[in-house]
Amino acid sequence: MKFSSDIKRYTDYSGKSKLLMLLTQQGLWALFYYRIFNAVHKAQLPKLLKRILLIVGVLCQKKVEIFTGISLPHSAQIGEGLYIGHHSGIIVHPQAVIGNNCNISQGVTIGVSGRGQYRGVPVIGDRVYVGANAVVAGNIQVGDGVVIGANSLVVKSVETNTTVVGVPAVKISDHDSQDYIL
Repeated sequence: MKFSSDIKRYTDYSGKSKLLMLLTQQGLWALFYYRIFNAVHKAQLPKLLKRILLIVGVLCQKKVEIFTGISLPHSAQIGEGLYIGHHSGIIVHPQAVIGNNCNISQGVTIGVSGRGQYRGVPVIGDRVYVGANAVVAGNIQVGDGVVIGANSLVVKSVETNTTVVGVPAVKISDHDSQDYIL
């Protein structure tokens, strides 16, 4: 189950109990509702029932967004083991794709950008670390093991196992996310 992988990432980082993490971590609150309503979104249910459940889901997710500042739409594709280091100001586009075991810091936007063939939403690989206040936008691919530095603007595809920083983000090294992801 994907939510159990999310909780495991939180307990691995903190060394604290699952119950304490569930009670105190806003990122887990947002992930909890995301996982439930993403399952409804993917489920083969009668159309009317599914529509009603998703309306309830949008209301629940909006409540969580107001309390936590984290927007994880049920239609986004988010892999297991997501870790949200600090809450607030996190926006994920409904069509975004985020791989397994990624870390997202506070203030991150993963969204749509560009014109023509460049217009679109990012696809982010596995074990990607996204630093505080970074923006990842447009029809781009972010490879596995990437580190995106704080305050970076990523609008071009990023090679696997590299570190990028800046506005616009540029590759500064071949260091991967191994030191950032448990």
